[in-house]
This record gives sequence, C-alpha cells and structure tokens, in this order.
Amino acid sequence: MTGFDPRAFKGKKAAVLGLGKSGLSCAKLLAKKGFAVVGSDIRPLNELKQSLGRLPSKISVAGGGRGFAPCAFAVKSPGIKPGAPALADLKARGVPVFSELEVALAFFKSDNVAAVTGTNGKTTTSVLLWSVFKKGLPSGKKAVLCGNVGTPVSEAAPAAKKGDWLVVEASSYQLEDSRRFHPKISVFLNVAPDHLDHHAGMDAYLRAKAKIFMEQSRENFCVLNADDPAVVKLARPCRAQKLYFGMNPGPGLSAWTGRGKIWVKFGKAAPAALTPPKLPGEHNLQNAMAAALAARAAGLKLSAVAAAFKAFKGVEHRIEDAGTFKGIRCVNDSKATNVDSTLVALKSFPDAENRLLLILGGRGKGSPYRPLRPLVETRVKAILTIGEAAAKIESDLGDLKPLFPCGTLETAVKTAFQIGSPGDVLLLSPACASFDQFKDFEDRGRQFKDLTRRLGR
Repeated sequence: MTGFDPRAFKGKKAAVLGLGKSGLSCAKLLAKKGFAVVGSDIRPLNELKQSLGRLPSKISVAGGGRGFAPCAFAVKSPGIKPGAPALADLKARGVPVFSELEVALAFFKSDNVAAVTGTNGKTTTSVLLWSVFKKGLPSGKKAVLCGNVGTPVSEAAPAAKKGDWLVVEASSYQLEDSRRFHPKISVFLNVAPDHLDHHAGMDAYLRAKAKIFMEQSRENFCVLNADDPAVVKLARPCRAQKLYFGMNPGPGLSAWTGRGKIWVKFGKAAPAALTPPKLPGEHNLQNAMAAALAARAAGLKLSAVAAAFKAFKGVEHRIEDAGTFKGIRCVNDSKATNVDSTLVALKSFPDAENRLLLILGGRGKGSPYRPLRPLVETRVKAILTIGEAAAKIESDLGDLKPLFPCGTLETAVKTAFQIGSPGDVLLLSPACASFDQFKDFEDRGRQFKDLTRRLGR
C-alpha cells in the first residue's frame, strides 16, 4: 500500500514539514506511534504555539521556516512547494521525504482504499462514492471519507478496522511525493492546467496525477474518463484493470449515458440502467458514472448505487444553490479554483443567456482566462472582479461585457444586487485560489452565502 515502512525507522527522529491540518495530524500520529517528531512551519513560533495549542511531549516545533536538526526521515505536508528551502536542505542531506498520504496508510489495517483524483470533480465524486459505500457495506463495516476532503488520512487510517474502506480524495499535492501508493481502486476524472505555480509546469503536474495508478497491479481497478484524451494517454502504462466511462455509447466502455439514464456494465452482467443524481451539468453525469464503476469494482451492489444516487444532493461550494434574494438566484461555486472548473460551471447554465452576474478573481495560478470568452460572451451579463488576479481577468475578458472592479467579495455582492434584475443569477465561480483574501475556498464560499443573505434583504 505504501513505500513507507515504520519498522525501518523504529526509534528514529521524524520531521514534518508544514503544520497545517494534515501535517499536524501526521505529526500527532507519528508521536503516538513512538517517534520523536520535530515539526516546522513558516509561521512565527509564537503564532504557532498559540494556534496549535497543547501538543504531545514527543513533538517539538520550529517556526519561521527553519530547517531541521538531524532526522531519519521527513514528511512533506501537501501544500509545501517542491522547491521549499527546508525541503531542499533535507534532500541534500539524503533524508528520505514521504508524503503524508503514504505515512498515514502505513498504519492502515487493510488495503481497501478507493482514491479519486482529477483536476475537477474530485470532491463530488469522492462524496458520492462514500455515500454508496455507506448504503452498501455490510453491517459492522464502514467507509471513511478522507484526504483532500473530510478527515485527514493520518487521522482516518489508523482508526479504521480491518474490512473498512477509505475513500481518499487525492490532490496532486498529496500524490507528488508518494513513492509506492497503490490503491485497490483508483479514479482519474479529467486533467486541465491547474496548480502550475506549485508544480512549476504542466509536465510535473501530470506526473503527480499519474501516481494514483502507477503502482497499481493487475488485481486492482482504475476508472478512467474515455472522453478526456489526456487522461487516456496518461493512463497507457497503468497495469490495473481499466474501466472506462464516456458520455456516449462506444466500444470498450463500462459506463455511458442514454435515454436519461446512466448505463453500467461490469463483468459478465448485462448493462444496467441507473437514474442519475439530480445535479446540473454534464460533468456531474461523468462524476456519477465514475462513482458507480468504482463502487462496482469494490463489490457493492447496484441497488446501493441507485439508493445513494437518489439521496445525493451535491456538495457545499460546488454549484450550490445559496438562495434567491431580490429575485436574483445566488449560486456558490467557490470550489472553482481554476479556469476549467469555472468553464464547467458556466456550462451548467445553458438557459441563462446574458443573465449571469459572474464574480471572478482571487489568487491566479498562472493560466489565462481567455478560454472563458465564448461562454462569457453568450451567458454573462456582467463581470465583477475581486482579488489579486483582477487586472489579468480584465485584460483577458474586459472587452466582452461590462466589468466592475470590486476588489472585495462584499463589494462584488453589493454591486451585483445594484445592477442585477429579477431572473438574473449571481454566480461566485472565481477561477482562482482564495488565499489572497480568505483562509480557503470554504471560507470564501461561506462568506459569500452570508453576504448574499445579509445584503439581499
């Protein structure tokens, strides 16, 4: 399951680079397992002590991004860039660096891991698959949603029992330092330019994503999007049993759509029809097909898939209905942290010709916004910009529709209610990261919902 063997480092010192949610969870796990741990973070030591609270005695903390004293191995938290000075120092000294994902799974009592990656749709697919597991697992067994959504893997893995399942949303950050990660089931939804500022280029981003299946064996399964040529090409070396899904029937597909249904064919059974979840957009049909195939690969019955699909209402911050105020429907798509994700959101409003009040902006990721032009031209009434990327967005899109430089989210929501009319849709789909003005995309989305409720009275 993992390239990290705790027995090889018994009694040795561990270093954890980055003390965010998953890094701190990993540090606590290692301390509990008997390792002496030193954690490092770019935040000042005083701030760290206040925010981290009381820690186990086996954990010491260094602030300000300081390097480590001698250690036997290190764990890199997902958000730390590959070129971070402390990381470079560790590698120069020959210290092996593992991902938090691999270290956590070394303490998992099973190999029942279903991992989901892709540029977009990871969270919806992971939550939907987890919902199927909850419906379909036998009594006494459970599935835990973890990784980039839900519980940190370092918390979920050691607490799970034999026969339980982990449904892991795996980002490129989590995968890039994984050496021997091989889930029983992998899902690769799609790929588009994203996180290029972190990975320093598309090639490195693709290499990170491909690690979800690179160590899988012939006994494992890999669910793949047949409609994404980049995914198909990238998955050629994959040794697992490949289950392809596509929007239209075709040779070699295990899932497809037709007559308002999702059709699933697994093993020797005849194709079976499923009613898809009531979620907008073609992308959610793809997410549902991927979840259905992963569930079948895990041995779950179609009845469990059908029940989960019927009950599923979507996830917070992804094309989430946030209410209607002053006749304007408000939609929270704060999870759209890249251009491709915002394209998906715009495609979800085919009948909104010139009715979208689109909030764009935040911290850019190095990608152009020009791919949005065709849909902005036909579906957007006005653009409201916020954050660091505002000037670039105006340069790429400002000639198409009225553009209002708002700076902050509050100003953008106020402006939308001033210029909007009943029947319009206020869509927060920023195409940018949130870290210039918010703690994370969840914080941005919740503030948006609070603002629409307060300012829309």
